Amino acid sequence: MKILGVITARGGSKGIPGKNIKPIMGKPLITYTIEAAQQSGVFDRIILSTDDDGIAAVAKKYGCEVPFMRPSELAGDNTPHLPVMQHAVQWLKDNEHYSSEYTMILPPTAPLRQAFHIKEAVELMKKAKADSVLAVAEIPKQFTPFKAMVKGDDGFLKLITGASIWKRAIRRQDIPPSYWSVASLYLFRTELLFDPIEPNFYGDKVIPYVVGGEYVIDIDTPEDWVKVEKAMQSLSKQ
Repeated sequence: MKILGVITARGGSKGIPGKNIKPIMGKPLITYTIEAAQQSGVFDRIILSTDDDGIAAVAKKYGCEVPFMRPSELAGDNTPHLPVMQHAVQWLKDNEHYSSEYTMILPPTAPLRQAFHIKEAVELMKKAKADSVLAVAEIPKQFTPFKAMVKGDDGFLKLITGASIWKRAIRRQDIPPSYWSVASLYLFRTELLFDPIEPNFYGDKVIPYVVGGEYVIDIDTPEDWVKVEKAMQSLSKQ
């Protein structure tokens, strides 16, 4: 499998200024993602998409390719991943005549992601012949959507499905597993980015790669940063 790894790290973080290259446990945050990608051994190339010279310099120092600088119009607070990935893949095709069968997005805000997670996701893709593999974690039973309720226009509670609340699952063993995206890796067929009808990076056949809870913290706030440091210390003792 020819797989392109893309680390997406824009500058201008507001919650934690300079987040992507701020030191954590002695190294810039982004290096944990670079090293996990390198150690996995699954990528044909590992590149960075960034608009920030400082982030680019750190990435290069740790052996990540920075073939281009991301345009400023693709580096806003609300810029979705899709146009960022389309730009990266198209740039490589237009300027270096490079293309890959598969692409993996690796957000640097998930530093607990390990090399074995990446390798296992690729193996899952090979076996399942899916459109994509999405890293997920199981939703705790007490928060399952099968018990979720909303208040209707009449002010009374009902299940989120619209059914009466007495129809909700009561016993834990009656509740099927449900999942949420942990935003640590997205592996997909590259051609999905340029689908003529509905470009995306999921497709219809999405296989879940279930990640253990001890590896699931996405850094958005200073509180998350503290949690990640504690989790890294705990994992390093295993």
